[in-house]
Amino acid sequence: MIRASLVIAAVAYLLGSIPNGYLLVRLFRHQDIRSVGSGNIGATNVLRSGSKGLAAATFVLDVLKGSASVWLGGFLGALLLPATSTSLRTAQAVAALFAVLGNMFPVWLRFRGGKGVSTGFGVFLVSAPWAALAAISIFAIVLFLTRYVSLASILGAACFPVFAWFLYRMQAVGPPPPANFFTVQCAVALLIILKHHQNIRRLLAGTESRFGAKITA
Repeated sequence: MIRASLVIAAVAYLLGSIPNGYLLVRLFRHQDIRSVGSGNIGATNVLRSGSKGLAAATFVLDVLKGSASVWLGGFLGALLLPATSTSLRTAQAVAALFAVLGNMFPVWLRFRGGKGVSTGFGVFLVSAPWAALAAISIFAIVLFLTRYVSLASILGAACFPVFAWFLYRMQAVGPPPPANFFTVQCAVALLIILKHHQNIRRLLAGTESRFGAKITA
């Protein structure tokens, strides 16, 4: 069990640590995205660099690597762990956590990565799709009303575990997910929020830049 979990964690971390924003901007614009705007490698900062196309590609690829990590974690869990629904969910939970950690702390960039929003959405989309869609709806509403990407990301992440819990309680079909599954969902949401600590300070100070503004964040 421990060896299988370590394999799943390592694979998910390596997949999650692929720095899509950094690679795309380096390849197509010959720039280091870490020297632009906030220095983040995520889609928002890629957009801030002046390329809508690369920003969209970064978002899609980060979502896909999150989803692929959870899917692959489940596949490896089916191969390496006892064939039970609990084992499958546990494997997916391990993969989800380490994919997001890989995005946030990629070994290739000296552990200076993204904030886990797009990758987190990707892992949630596989592990709890309806809750993920509800959370991204909150993101879209908050972004529309405030134009703060950071605030929208924080509230979307915070709402996800709540949506996941209530949607499960409403359905109440099949065996309940293992406790560590909900624990990982909460942990991923908390990690995303903590990664926005500088944004939170700027929001409180009233100095956070809004989406579309021509200033750094």
